[in-house]
Amino acid sequence: MDAYASSATQQKAEPLTAAEFDPLMEAVGPFESRPRVAIAVSGGGDSMALTLLARDWRRRCGGEIVALTVDHGLRSESAAEARQVGRWLKGLGIVHRILRWDPPAELVGGVQAAARDARYRLLTGWCRRHRVLHLALAHQQEDQAETFLLRLSRGSGLDGLAAMAAVAERDGVRLIRPLLPVARARLRATLAAARQRWIEDPSNANPAHARIRMRQLLPALAGDGLDAPRLAATAIHLGRARAVIDDRVAALLAAAAAVFPAGYIRLDPQLLRSAPAEIALRALARCLVTVGGADYVPRLERLERLHRAIRDGALGGGATLAGCRLLPRRGTVLICREPAMATEEVAIEPGAPVLWDGRFEVGMSAAKTSLAAPLVLRRLGADGWAGLAARNPALRRHPIPPPARPTLPAVWAGSDLVAVPHLDICLGDRHMHATALFLPRAPLARTRFTVA
Repeated sequence: MDAYASSATQQKAEPLTAAEFDPLMEAVGPFESRPRVAIAVSGGGDSMALTLLARDWRRRCGGEIVALTVDHGLRSESAAEARQVGRWLKGLGIVHRILRWDPPAELVGGVQAAARDARYRLLTGWCRRHRVLHLALAHQQEDQAETFLLRLSRGSGLDGLAAMAAVAERDGVRLIRPLLPVARARLRATLAAARQRWIEDPSNANPAHARIRMRQLLPALAGDGLDAPRLAATAIHLGRARAVIDDRVAALLAAAAAVFPAGYIRLDPQLLRSAPAEIALRALARCLVTVGGADYVPRLERLERLHRAIRDGALGGGATLAGCRLLPRRGTVLICREPAMATEEVAIEPGAPVLWDGRFEVGMSAAKTSLAAPLVLRRLGADGWAGLAARNPALRRHPIPPPARPTLPAVWAGSDLVAVPHLDICLGDRHMHATALFLPRAPLARTRFTVA
């Protein structure tokens, strides 16, 4: 089967013009005076069309673009396809880079989900290393409609049904989707007008994937008026509602939550009580994922139960949820990491910062070291704290609250404690210095949901 598709058999549609594309890019701005934009290019029709359109946009605005292709290694043809994309783009005068993912022998969860996460990780990682703020993605109108249907089928609420944002932030990079209002047929027509070929991925016709089943439903739904433009428009309407709620949640968090560098939050329960329940629940969920380092908010019924306890002053001796401990403290609610959940251990070497527990970026520096045992990053623990306090009783007056101390990141050499950055303690080589930045996967106030 020929892996490359030509533009011979396309629906009758008009190519997307520069006069149409420029406002789409303006809607996902702002950009610098000479913007640098990376484009995720799989070689499929949508991403190839975006690359062509972005190339001409760059010429008009005086910026730079670079195309990034992830070779996912899941099909035997993937490496050859990535090289083919590079040849096409070289002929178009576009800088191209291939990023390789080596799938682990055993994937946790679905293959598609793992590949998607790896793809974003590689793309955003490249952008950060090369100081590129904007990563353009080629999701278009049918993609938005499919996402809406997928999330509807899973019983998603407002956040999920708003589907994909035109602008989002991930790992310090702006993800921009200028083509969300554009039909796939128009992108194919754009390629046909430029006589540009693209790659057809056979997995895009595999009904084993839920998204493909949604795609195959669209023609039947269109007969009853639920076509891709209408479904995408519904997602836009819901997105506007979500943006308003996001603003209210951010305002509540700014007033009620104090975030500390040691990875805990003090929450004003009175402000939480006085807020509308929907806003308060969302704010509480943001606190939990920020401190707990989780990827997702807890289940609604558990969150509501916790909210009622805070609202009614019934926390008592405390509660746990989403890897967090919540304790009443001097008129506030202390939210800190649950020690039993902070179990990650990772190797760390001087000069190579690592992310620990989904919350801290920890680095070590040393001109030289006399430590023989390999360095490992894990929690301080109750015993580690007790040992430190026994040596230095003044530590007991440290402003970091006692429930948060056992979950501080600490560097160990075997069973020997080497460093605790938040306590400014280094018991190892005198040339060694440790730093820890609180960089949770989920920031307390996420980027506002943007509808172009």
